[in-house]
Amino acid sequence: MNNEVKAIDDFVVKYNEFQNEIGKVIVGQDAVVKQVLISVFCNGHCLLVGVPGLAKTLLVQTIADTLGLDFNRIQFTPDLMPSDIVGAEILDEKREFKFIKGPLFSNIILADEINRTPPKTQSALLEAMQERSVTNAGKRYELDKPFFVLATQNPIEQEGTYPLPEAQLDRFMFNVLLDYPSYEEELQIVKQTTTKNKTSLNTIISAVDILKFQELITKLPVTNNVLEYAVGLVAKTRPKSDKAAEIVKEYIEWGAGPRASQYMIMAAKCHAAIDGKYSPDIEDVKAIAKPILTHRIVKNYKAEAEGISIEEIIDSIL
Repeated sequence: MNNEVKAIDDFVVKYNEFQNEIGKVIVGQDAVVKQVLISVFCNGHCLLVGVPGLAKTLLVQTIADTLGLDFNRIQFTPDLMPSDIVGAEILDEKREFKFIKGPLFSNIILADEINRTPPKTQSALLEAMQERSVTNAGKRYELDKPFFVLATQNPIEQEGTYPLPEAQLDRFMFNVLLDYPSYEEELQIVKQTTTKNKTSLNTIISAVDILKFQELITKLPVTNNVLEYAVGLVAKTRPKSDKAAEIVKEYIEWGAGPRASQYMIMAAKCHAAIDGKYSPDIEDVKAIAKPILTHRIVKNYKAEAEGISIEEIIDSIL
């Protein structure tokens, strides 16, 4: 146990160093950075939703630099084919087939505007997310570890987009909403980015450390009352469940599945570790519930007609 206590203390130190390093480039967005990092340490994937120009790409690039990991950005377009991201077989000079790896073979993938590409390419990415491997010409290729996908989606322009189906959205641990910066933050951003000064970032955590911390998080013990609270919370989002809240019965078509409960416990463990606690409590579950549930709940027509948002429903459940 002493080893694990020390490991958690080390984790807190590293995490704080990490936050400071990212703060050199990214102004504000603390909650967003925290959620992305929780998904990294829980071996999950993250969907970032926000209008253009909110530094989604810069955020992911900065995190990749400070984590000392390989990073690839894939711009999703309507004509992108599965082989463009997975790789393809070519005939070499010896007339033998040789597999050329695509950009998916990296530690961090930024899937930019994932909803701009057809379902065929989306599903190739989602296979990689789920299985941590890709299949080409019947052969399976393992992806590098650690591997996580940070996908961005633009909520404004819905023309020419292919919305992700619920089953695919479920693969993302978090749905993180990025908001406009405050007036003071925007002033600071403009000051920082309109001069010649370039900020150089230090690598804080290596790939080996990340795998070690991922294992540490899974080992944290969880008490029964926290488990019951998390599973109960997810059950409350299902309109046909006997635990369903009244607001859910009235406004929700579908609730969250069991994967939400699993992610909730994992994220609560990581949230607790960041705060230097050795086991999560109910407050940790509440802190991470929203980004886990937002994209797993489907509103009905009544909610659409009355302008009730998913966030309001989750708030009322909490």
